[in-house]
Amino acid sequence: MQKYIPLVNKKQAMVMEERFSQNFNKLYYSIGEVADIFGVNASLIRFWEKEFDVIKPKKNAKGDRKFTPKDIEIIHRIHGLVKIKGYTLEGAKKNLKSRNKSTEESIDSKVDSDEILMVENVLLHIKSELLKLKSR
Repeated sequence: MQKYIPLVNKKQAMVMEERFSQNFNKLYYSIGEVADIFGVNASLIRFWEKEFDVIKPKKNAKGDRKFTPKDIEIIHRIHGLVKIKGYTLEGAKKNLKSRNKSTEESIDSKVDSDEILMVENVLLHIKSELLKLKSR
């Protein structure tokens, strides 16, 4: 089993999950909006776009990147691997490729670690809200 060092604590992860869990009601999002969702700089999103060929935002005539909800989901996976789980870029690339292969072979055959992390973060948020209510 691969060891990793989390780069953010659980509270930070919960805040990022809250931002991510918003309903994506627009067709396209600017790079600034995407960066805000994940609490990172726009330059990191551009860097990941160069490093990970699965991120393919559309560009308008001006050259501005326009990210779809699908692009944001892919960035969410990369963010979870690199920033939360502490994977290297190469490790994250391998994980994404192996996950894509296993997904093609057997969709929804198992719960992946990102889903577990997301559920854990939601539960931590619910717990904190309940503790706030209890202390009133």
